[in-house]
Amino acid sequence: ILTILGNAAVLATAVKRSSLLKSPELLTVNLAVADLGMALSMYPLAIASAWNHAWLGGEASCVYYALMGFLFGVCSMMTLCAMAVIRFLVTNSPKSNSNKITKNTVCILIAFIWLYSLLWAILPLVGWGYYGPEPFGISCTIAWSKFHNSSNGFSFILSMFLLCTVLPALTIIACYLGIAWKVHKAYQEIQNIDRIPNAAKLEKKLTLMAVLISVGFLSSWTPYAAASFWSLFNSSDSLQPVVTLLPCLFAKSSTAYNPFIYYVFSKTFRCEIRKLQCCCGWRVPYVSSDSSAGNAVSIMWSG
Repeated sequence: ILTILGNAAVLATAVKRSSLLKSPELLTVNLAVADLGMALSMYPLAIASAWNHAWLGGEASCVYYALMGFLFGVCSMMTLCAMAVIRFLVTNSPKSNSNKITKNTVCILIAFIWLYSLLWAILPLVGWGYYGPEPFGISCTIAWSKFHNSSNGFSFILSMFLLCTVLPALTIIACYLGIAWKVHKAYQEIQNIDRIPNAAKLEKKLTLMAVLISVGFLSSWTPYAAASFWSLFNSSDSLQPVVTLLPCLFAKSSTAYNPFIYYVFSKTFRCEIRKLQCCCGWRVPYVSSDSSAGNAVSIMWSG
């Protein structure tokens, strides 16, 4: 419920502000689409299976569930990676070159992200890797436990781990470390000034917000990755069902975090949410006395 309401609000806000959206903000919209797609395509089936105490449907529904999870998961990871790279480029580029990342460029990048994610998602369907049920039996994913005796499956996992997890994660970390160093140097240069420029404050806020988005995603999926790789080299029976269930639930919770981060860090997003609430007939005290809330300042809440 939180995932659907939160990300639907992000998309509604983006549609309303479509003419004011900056190029990097399209990646935030893409991230919300991936999170919302995961919630709508997967969670109802998993919840119904939990109430049933067993997986509903046969092999076809299991493959569908696993494919959707892999598709949207890789898409989210690669979108976060692209956000970090673009944020790094914008931060380290002169103002004269900061507008060279156009909306068309970002749209092409988003199309590549979806094609890349789709390619990895369909590889198990054509014979490289496998999809199967989770050890606790009420959801499906990549069949990790089949891979320790299969060179085919192991090569798929190793390639996927490097190209869809390790390299994007290292890229995200390297980009934000570079941004942090740049911001630190900028603050050192203006430390003798009584009032820090608003641009520097905004830069720090956007960087912190982007870091929190990435940290939330990576920390949510790390326990699941650890449990999955344990089952790669050990029997899945060595782990209690609850030990494999909790990391899975924690990973799925990653789709609900981002709208709350936007709400805390973006004044523009808060104002738009209040307007949406008023349009829905909810009683929300909102006074639009700050003319900067609706003008072209348009804080880039995507980070």
